[in-house]
Amino acid sequence: MKKLNDIRVGILRIPVTRIILLILSDCFAVLAASALSLYVRYDFKFMDVPREFWEAILEAYLPNLVIVFIVFNIFRLYNSVWRYASDTELVNNAIAVVICAIMQPVLFWLLDEYVPESYPFYYGFFLLLFTCGVRFSYRILRILQNNRLFNRRGGKRINCMIVGAGAAGNAILKEIETSNYLSMHVACAIDDNPGCHGKYLRGVPIVGGRDMIPESVEKYAIDEIIIAIPSASRTKLKPILEICKETGCRMRVLPGMYQLVNGDVSVSKLREVQIEDLLGRDPIEVNVNEIIGYVKDKVILVTGGGGSIGSELCRQIARHDPKELIIFDFYENGAYEIQQELKQQYPDLQLLVLIGSVRNTNRVNEIFKTYRPDIVYHAAAHKHVPLMEDSPNEAIKNNVFGTLKVAKAADRYGTKKFVLISTDKAVNPTNIMGASKRICEMIIQNLNCTSKTEYVAVRFGNVLGSNGSVIPLFKKQIERGGPVTVTSPDIIRYFMTIPEAVSLVLQAGAYAKGGEIFVLDMGEPVRIVDLAKNLIQLSGYRVDEDIKIEYIGLRPGEKMYEELLLGEEGLQETANKMIYIGKPIEYDAETFERQLRKLDEVSRDEEGDVREVVKEIVPTYHYSEEE
Repeated sequence: MKKLNDIRVGILRIPVTRIILLILSDCFAVLAASALSLYVRYDFKFMDVPREFWEAILEAYLPNLVIVFIVFNIFRLYNSVWRYASDTELVNNAIAVVICAIMQPVLFWLLDEYVPESYPFYYGFFLLLFTCGVRFSYRILRILQNNRLFNRRGGKRINCMIVGAGAAGNAILKEIETSNYLSMHVACAIDDNPGCHGKYLRGVPIVGGRDMIPESVEKYAIDEIIIAIPSASRTKLKPILEICKETGCRMRVLPGMYQLVNGDVSVSKLREVQIEDLLGRDPIEVNVNEIIGYVKDKVILVTGGGGSIGSELCRQIARHDPKELIIFDFYENGAYEIQQELKQQYPDLQLLVLIGSVRNTNRVNEIFKTYRPDIVYHAAAHKHVPLMEDSPNEAIKNNVFGTLKVAKAADRYGTKKFVLISTDKAVNPTNIMGASKRICEMIIQNLNCTSKTEYVAVRFGNVLGSNGSVIPLFKKQIERGGPVTVTSPDIIRYFMTIPEAVSLVLQAGAYAKGGEIFVLDMGEPVRIVDLAKNLIQLSGYRVDEDIKIEYIGLRPGEKMYEELLLGEEGLQETANKMIYIGKPIEYDAETFERQLRKLDEVSRDEEGDVREVVKEIVPTYHYSEEE
């Protein structure tokens, strides 16, 4: 868009002096084209040209100027912005010259003068050569300038490689050629299509396929690699990114295919390669119409709305025109930040931010009684595994009984849907946080049996970039110069982005009939050490040379791998191939409620430890007696 605006502004502000210079150059072009036409016709000998022909072209000179000025003005050859001249301007110039050449016999007939029959052809050729040469001289000089190593400011140009010699690569290369502000020189291009190899894209050699990337980086002293394949899925893009990151070059990528379709491909749209690009899994896609269908014109309550997941929930819900969005959070700073963001982006949104704790029964009941939410997204929870291992009673009081209070209030005040944000750590838990979330899942399944409210849980893995995740920690460690600390070289985790997690939650609400545990197909798990290495390389450093990796051992409550589904739950497909439903596990409701009362009493005893009681409720929970 910036480029288009520059063109529009340029058209309005073309200096009069530039138009005068073009007119003067055309005056010379007409005279030179006329003279050269006779010179070439008579075998490059001026003396052999009959005198009457010289007199004829001199008499036709002024009428020819009038014809050229009129025709060229019709085709806007005096008010085009030639710094951005393209094939359109070239075609217009050619058509205008052809018209001028066709009019030559008519003009000489009207003047009752005679010239050789070949004259109009030579005249048109030379007139096109001179007029195009002058008008495209800026572009030609620009291309020659871009082939130089140093720019006008004396700074070293950035040597670039474009991966993808298609329409997007061509658009990026064209902008680099024409821009006054980009200190970039595209030295070579890469494309996996063998038919392109050895050819040129706008003068840039296409040196080969992806296997040629490392060799070409050295040969052409490449500083930056631009991935211009917007049609490629993340799965197909990952192997290319893996090769590129080994070169140590800066990498940038075009975000998506829609920009190519819209003609919105430019250098400004390039973004840095992010860690999620290397996960090797395509982003989850949701049915937006289904989400709109049950969110639109509803009163929505998001607990923990100031957190990583909660705030993204609020962002995506705000796009679907809810009747009212209520953010409920204990942490006022996070709630304030998302409030200000939503006010700015959605000024017409009915937004209410309330401060309070899900552990406060009276506060929770008052909110439900006053606002009667149609849908509740329960994201409020303590999620940090090692911290909860040191404060297990707090994990139970906040996660388990906070959920119970909000879920019961939803039943009491007629909420239609209740969506619990759960975690893969609830499967065969080895930490109190995961075990508390498993109990939360049991609570909503138990309430679903007796309530008109549709209760559902959404279970997913680690969220990239969320508060407490490894990515922000690794980035801080890299900024400090290392080392990057990893618990074990073999530890693996499932990962997803925050927008993916939230889109899953919203989609689950659309599918919910009550009692389900929704699970995302998150592809293959990722080794944390590979994640650390990728992040180090994306930051422009070499692993174990610039930034070292240290192994510190598993922290309390951590396990080597996470599971997404209990073995006895099974899987049921949904309309979205990335989302599955786990079959609810059967358990005795009376026994469970009695165990909850006992857990409540034990959790209030600050000197006691809840782990033994949790083990009774969740038999798959394993913990060390030393804890």
